[in-house]
Amino acid sequence: MKICQEIDDWKAIKETLPKDKTLGVVMTMGALHSGHASLIKQSQKDNDYTLVSIFINPTQFNDKKDFDHYPNTWESDIQLLKSLNVDFVLSPHKEALYHDNYHYQINEKHFSHILCGRARPGHFDGVLTIVMKLLLISGATRAYFGEKDYQQYQLIKKMAEAFFVPTKIISCPTVREKTGLALSSRNLRLNNQAKEKAIRFAHIIQTHHCLTDAITQLEKENIQIDYLEEHNQRRYAAVFIDGIRLIDNFPISEIHMTQDKEPS
Repeated sequence: MKICQEIDDWKAIKETLPKDKTLGVVMTMGALHSGHASLIKQSQKDNDYTLVSIFINPTQFNDKKDFDHYPNTWESDIQLLKSLNVDFVLSPHKEALYHDNYHYQINEKHFSHILCGRARPGHFDGVLTIVMKLLLISGATRAYFGEKDYQQYQLIKKMAEAFFVPTKIISCPTVREKTGLALSSRNLRLNNQAKEKAIRFAHIIQTHHCLTDAITQLEKENIQIDYLEEHNQRRYAAVFIDGIRLIDNFPISEIHMTQDKEPS
């Protein structure tokens, strides 16, 4: 596995790859888990080579404390990527990616202004800007994103279409624990009590058909709701548990499939 911390080093490697071979890219902020592994495995299935980027992107954090507390697990991340037989890792420096001091940004004027966009001003500007940079730097055939961040996936897909980016944007299903809780790097910050609350959060939003009932149940659990809304036949939720923000989403049709289940 080749690790590049300089963009030019990656570009030099990219030039040596056979032109008739395909490259998949999985963009991460580290703190890797089984959800990331599923994206990597799908990329490896679809492509000849797979590149994983690791970069904790400061411009998508509207709360500096959230950025400061984001898990940094470089050593274990690299060991996991080696065990998965990843071909290349790109972990650029902030100064290289933002040599323009973030003067140039990508803004979306519609879907990014609701849900996480409304709750986190500037968040999606940072996401779309860094993803565009990494799409151009990687030159990948396909890029893989998890459906846990479904709003993000939709925005990235539409951005690539709007700017005629040749990379195909691929979505992969959310990976969950047996309890139903979506895997997230932020789960690492939950203590045992908060983890139980997080499991209840996942269960409630998936099993209460009526939004009003779901909101009532979350409030009974003393779970702070950021938003719980439905758009285009999909339920989106974001909550704070002990100050840690967790998000989830799923098709409304799945509520009927799970409404009688209890978390194990």
